[in-house]
Amino acid sequence: MSRRPASPGLPLSPEESPRMSDHPNLYAGPPTRTDAEIFETLLTRPGIRVERIVSTGQASPPGFWYDQDGDEWVAVLKGSAELRFADEPAPRRLAEGDHLLIPAHCRHRVERTANPTIWLAVHLAPR
Repeated sequence: MSRRPASPGLPLSPEESPRMSDHPNLYAGPPTRTDAEIFETLLTRPGIRVERIVSTGQASPPGFWYDQDGDEWVAVLKGSAELRFADEPAPRRLAEGDHLLIPAHCRHRVERTANPTIWLAVHLAPR
């Protein structure tokens, strides 16, 4: 779920992402539908970035796999999603409250998201 340049179905960069809310509430302001996921950085410190991601039915493009340099911990706060890992035969289903750690260089993709799905993601710098 790392950032890449924006294109259809891919996440927007922080500079391109619309401001979602002036209120510090993780559940505030999810849109009904957008073409791309919305990323909002909540906290940045050396070695760590915390962000809220709002998905409205997006999935990774066919054949695309994330391969990140650092670990990422994600939690589904609202909605649901399916993540597929390259070394697993079936996607993992995540419901509200589910979370997992995606180790660095663990190839994965988003198979499906509900509309809306609100994620909390913690990105850790490479070790």
